[in-house]
Amino acid sequence: MSRVKPLPESAERVFKGVIFEIWQWKQQMFDGTIETFERAKRADTTVVIATMDGKIVLQVQEQPDSTAPFPCMPGGRFNEGEEPLACAKRELLEETGFASDDWVLWKEYRPAEKIEWIVHAFVARDCKKVAEPHLDAGEKVSISLIDFDEFLALSDNPAFGSTEITAELLRARLHPEKRDALHALIFGSR
Repeated sequence: MSRVKPLPESAERVFKGVIFEIWQWKQQMFDGTIETFERAKRADTTVVIATMDGKIVLQVQEQPDSTAPFPCMPGGRFNEGEEPLACAKRELLEETGFASDDWVLWKEYRPAEKIEWIVHAFVARDCKKVAEPHLDAGEKVSISLIDFDEFLALSDNPAFGSTEITAELLRARLHPEKRDALHALIFGSR
């Protein structure tokens, strides 16, 4: 759970962009003085660890503002009013053409204290191809299937785009009990 308080009711939005909003408020300091505090806000996102044929689905994605293609898991931003599972299912379908009937919410992360933003990490087991991918104009995606050890090794890859799960992958590499638990979560049993 986050140690950061929610935005106070007195906070005012001072900027609204396409992805980010900036909010400011007056905050009393411990010595009684008043300072302006600031926090960014953005739509929540999802990341999906999807399995197919006993392997994990990995994307290599390129976007117009990236310097090179990068490996990542399927996922993306919520649409307004969209629920976490609905977003995860939509993003998986759009980016891969895959669907699953077996979904588990794994973790919810707040990646940065100064940004109001939650990443919802899901597992989608036993995916099936049901459609062709329907990518955004700013996405190029190729799909491959990797084994569990290759998945954990992504924690060593500085280009890995799903950074919110990197620490969990590293913990699983370092602790056999965490490795077993993650494997069981992703594949349903060991």
